[in-house]
Amino acid sequence: MSLLKRLGEQAPPEAVRGTAAPRAPETGEPGAPPLSSPRPVRWDLILALIRRLTSDPETSGPLPLAERVRQQLEALLPETGLVLSRLEREDVVRQTVAEIEGLGPLQPLLEDDEVSEIMANGPFDVFAERRGRLERTPVAFRDGAHLLQTIQKIVSPLGRRVDESSPMVDARLADGSRVNAIIAPLAVRGPALTIRKFSTRVLSMADLIAHGTLLPEMAMLLRAAVAGRLNILVSGGTGSGKTTTLNVLSSGIGEEERVITIEDAAELRLQQQHVVSLESRPANGEGQGRVGIRELVINALRMRPDRIVVGEVRGGEALDMLQAMNTGHDGSLTTAHANSPRDVLSRLETMVLMAGAELPSRAIREQIASAVDLIVHQARLRDGTRRITHITEVLGLEGDTITLQDIFLFEQMGLEDHQRVRGRFRATGVVPTFVALLEARGQRLPPDLFWPGNGEAG
Repeated sequence: MSLLKRLGEQAPPEAVRGTAAPRAPETGEPGAPPLSSPRPVRWDLILALIRRLTSDPETSGPLPLAERVRQQLEALLPETGLVLSRLEREDVVRQTVAEIEGLGPLQPLLEDDEVSEIMANGPFDVFAERRGRLERTPVAFRDGAHLLQTIQKIVSPLGRRVDESSPMVDARLADGSRVNAIIAPLAVRGPALTIRKFSTRVLSMADLIAHGTLLPEMAMLLRAAVAGRLNILVSGGTGSGKTTTLNVLSSGIGEEERVITIEDAAELRLQQQHVVSLESRPANGEGQGRVGIRELVINALRMRPDRIVVGEVRGGEALDMLQAMNTGHDGSLTTAHANSPRDVLSRLETMVLMAGAELPSRAIREQIASAVDLIVHQARLRDGTRRITHITEVLGLEGDTITLQDIFLFEQMGLEDHQRVRGRFRATGVVPTFVALLEARGQRLPPDLFWPGNGEAG
């Protein structure tokens, strides 16, 4: 019996033929294939090579894995009767190494610096965000079991599990990239995997200016606000760049200050020497051992922090964060999901109620108005670019309403060719009331910084 025939008894029929043919989830009939790949994936050879390399002790040795795969491939080809070009052989070697040491078909996307997010909507529909735009990729798994196996490969070393009794899981890769996976019965059309890649390069304020995220005048104000220990809330939608902006803002914290960072997944990369990074912990398989952001915020208050930086508030920890800001921990930074500066205040009020505190709305709004000095709102526009659209001061409470005033805005003015958003940044002409406070703390701003209309096209 030939090798390929024996292999066919253990692998899906699609694997023996080469590239797996997508199947419609409801009928099992062939569906629309992914974008064409330069060469088909030879799963038959890859599976055989993996079996040899992982089961035969003689295949181990000091040589790099790629070289051992190459040797085994040369020994295997005569048995199969297949004739492969040099490029096809190197494809098989690369894909086999990715299956053993990496995340299989996703590995090229993980290694692409231009890709910021990877979304597998099942084994045959893999999308990527590149330069802020979503696009379908030629990547495909053998089948749903292959995708599920890749998910298990991510979560198992972390002590997590994903199965029918626990069909959702959050994890992260070794480089800090965030991972979310959901499987049947919750995912009706097969396993779904989302990876938000972690950038190894730490961006600076100059990078944000170069990318058109904000103006130099806006950067000057934000640097002074951080150094002057204003409490700053960065708001925005999913994928708008809040964490990146928070990381950049944190660079303005002085080296002499003790900083406590609190996150669900450690993404912040503060450059200061005196930094303590805390990370929440989910419950284990028995539902025990969970430590949430709120518990970490409470604990951080006992650690003598000069600054508290919370990656994101999304629940009852908002109350503890506001109390910290109101009790001597000036200069705290955090982010929250919202569609506008006004909306983030409503969300904060809702999150405080999630803490179980039976406080009247006015008392909560007084806490918010007293705690937050500045809101930096960021948005991802329809062309994929990210802009800081509002820098807004929180003035205080008038009646039952928290009053705001915009200092800088980004105004959209239409679309250019190729659907690029056209717009401009501008100063509103409002001089923030905290200017005197910043000057008292050694942060002097030029008087013409807030001239009305001060700005440029972006």
